[in-house]
Amino acid sequence: MARSLDGNGVTVGSVMALGAGAVWSFGAITARLADGTDAFQYLIWRSLGIIVVVEVWTLVTRQPRRTIVAFRSGRRMMAANLALLVASIGFVYAVKSTSLADAAFLGSTSPLFGVVLGRWFLGERLNARTIATVVVAMIGLAVMFLGGLGGGNLAGDLAALCSALGFAAYTALVRSAPERDWSPVMPGYAVLMIAICAAVTIGGGNTLVPPGGDIALALLHGGLFIVGGTMLYNGASRSVPVGAMMVFAQTEMILVPCWAFLVLAERPPTNTVVGGAIILAAVICKAILDGRAGRTAAPDGEAPPPAPPTDPILAAT
Repeated sequence: MARSLDGNGVTVGSVMALGAGAVWSFGAITARLADGTDAFQYLIWRSLGIIVVVEVWTLVTRQPRRTIVAFRSGRRMMAANLALLVASIGFVYAVKSTSLADAAFLGSTSPLFGVVLGRWFLGERLNARTIATVVVAMIGLAVMFLGGLGGGNLAGDLAALCSALGFAAYTALVRSAPERDWSPVMPGYAVLMIAICAAVTIGGGNTLVPPGGDIALALLHGGLFIVGGTMLYNGASRSVPVGAMMVFAQTEMILVPCWAFLVLAERPPTNTVVGGAIILAAVICKAILDGRAGRTAAPDGEAPPPAPPTDPILAAT
């Protein structure tokens, strides 16, 4: 249910979705610093980090093993596993085979897919604020990446679009049952990722054990940034519609160039700064306007979602 935060009219769910993108953005830095591994080696250890953290928590809280639950909870849970797998594999393939600008821009079209899926499968009504925010955010993304668009190849560009569609499908699935514990999806898709990436790595004649420093960075990425960001994102699904969630999560796209500048001394181009400012203004304005509307229903006129689980961590996953 939309609740005010510190009297500023910003809903808790909106802040959680914004925070999810912010947490995920740190993973770009760890991936860049792990320069002794290729994408598939890195993804293996990142996935192990996800599984370890989630399963340790289930042991501490005496909950059922999430990895097992991921494959025993019906078709919707399995579909969520596959959706996240497609999103991750698609983006990695895009980065490896097409230009970075193509991969980033086309992969960031996920809010458009999210709006369509939210309307089609969930019947979420789109008010003027949501539509305007998506349009403005996409303009910002275009400003950020259009200067380098078109330098890749068709297969890579299609992979980036598949990544966007996979993430949108995952968001719609989570939103379709906001009262459900979706935490098993994290280790579920991680297991599938390990199997695929290990096969690719071995098939390419590469080692499964890269340098120790790179392993540590990958484990940190998976165990902290992926798990933490996904917990926030899933928690946001209890009060924020699909399209709005995906727009808010574009904070990841805004912050990655900032961290690259601060940590790696990589100065972002002017169009990246301008586009990021446009996106940031759009998502903050929508969050504030939704909060000021003062509704007790979800931001786009939906019925209030069911009460979350009582477990504090599972309530966010």
